[in-house]
Amino acid sequence: MIKLARYLIRKRIVVAVMILTQLALLMLFVYSLSQFAVPAYATLIILSIVVVIYIVNRPDNPSYKLSWAILILVVPIVGGVLYLIFGGKKIPKALRKEMVKSSNENAPFLIQDPAVLNQIRHLDPQLFKQINYLWRNCYFPIYKNTQTEYFDLGEGKFEALKRELRKAEKFIFLEYFIIKKGCMWSAIEEILVEKVKSGVDVRLIYDDFGCHELPEDFDEYLNRMGIKTFVFNPLKPTLAILMNNRDHRKICVIDGKVGFIGGVNLADEYINVVERFGHWKDTAVMIRGEAVWSLTVMFMTFYNYLSKENEDILKFKNTDIPEYITDGYVQPYSDSPTDDEPVGETAHMNIINLAKRYVYIMTPYLIIGYEMQKALITAAKNGIDVRLMVPHIPDKWYVHAITRSNYEQLIKGGVRIFEYEPGFMHAKSLVADDEVAIVGTTNMDFRSYYMHFECGILFIEGKIIRELKEDFMLTQKQCIEISMEDCLRVPTLRRWGRAILNLFSALL
Repeated sequence: MIKLARYLIRKRIVVAVMILTQLALLMLFVYSLSQFAVPAYATLIILSIVVVIYIVNRPDNPSYKLSWAILILVVPIVGGVLYLIFGGKKIPKALRKEMVKSSNENAPFLIQDPAVLNQIRHLDPQLFKQINYLWRNCYFPIYKNTQTEYFDLGEGKFEALKRELRKAEKFIFLEYFIIKKGCMWSAIEEILVEKVKSGVDVRLIYDDFGCHELPEDFDEYLNRMGIKTFVFNPLKPTLAILMNNRDHRKICVIDGKVGFIGGVNLADEYINVVERFGHWKDTAVMIRGEAVWSLTVMFMTFYNYLSKENEDILKFKNTDIPEYITDGYVQPYSDSPTDDEPVGETAHMNIINLAKRYVYIMTPYLIIGYEMQKALITAAKNGIDVRLMVPHIPDKWYVHAITRSNYEQLIKGGVRIFEYEPGFMHAKSLVADDEVAIVGTTNMDFRSYYMHFECGILFIEGKIIRELKEDFMLTQKQCIEISMEDCLRVPTLRRWGRAILNLFSALL
């Protein structure tokens, strides 16, 4: 009973209940108005028809348009009103204005070395297209003088993170979607406090939704400890689409020398200290060298927006970078819902479309639209070895149901699908042709592609490509391969349930 009471008073639950209460009251008012006033009823129906026409003609993802059109046509009296409140992927004007402004102001700090671009152009004109896309649309350059280290589990990233944090002399920047109290965070907090006392500039950004289990005044507590902390998009009990825009990035920068990125948050399940959904499989990357500067700019752009300051980012640039022995290229990038450029989705799509021999993908969620499904199937039909690895034990049953609803069409098209039998697959990575790979925070779902702030690193050539492929092949031995027979054995009622959920997949 005590556990239930504690659960019910959590901030996320309280906010959700208040929002649902507001929504219920609004819908009740709209419905009552339609029942007692014929003009109001006709107006609401006309509104829904107009909204559907508007949705169909918007340059949006077809899955998103279909989900909203079905919802509105099922409940036409309130459907149009629901879309006006929650639809359209609206971004608050202040957020859009300031983030675009920050991006434009910081773009000159990110300068592309033309010699590196020419090297890739001659190496592979097809890969050059991917590089050029990220440079021209995100302003993030590709670097040569950068070392990489790949972690095939969260435990490896945690040990490396502690080691590098202890070496910090100037500054530490941390930006995470999830922080939970436990062994992992306690160890990191202890190091951060020690570093603050020794004069290191320590800054932290965390997402309020992802960190809903933290105490209400956790940011104030950290600020008192000397850790400059900001909470992104605090949860508020208001009917507003902006609550959907979350900071899903996981970035750490130390002295401008070392950077971390990947799927691993700061919570004990990510290092398998506690078990939530079986064994937690996740990945991360550590980089040293020139490419760390892009991660610094990513963090400080966000920090300047949240702090309402315009701090000079150049003062955090590390100008004392040794010459590393490297065998590949590194291109960090970020994705934002404040523009109309689906960077994360396009980066994934480019790798799939440009693959010549194989493309192997790890993702916790497979909530994809027609274009992505078609790209995967077309690649497989072209003779490309396309493999997807997803969880066997889900964290959200309804999301996993939608993931499984895609199996039949993909397998029929030649795509091989593997479920990670020991537990939950949280890695977000793609590797193709022993030439190119992405490790980042972007899931293959609508939220990551269109609603969240995300980041990743594109790798060209280098040992990390081989390590990613080897990790995929070793992990595949712990997986169950899904066959067409498995799909056809699913009970009819469950298939219908998955199909219905899939209709609204873009809204979940």
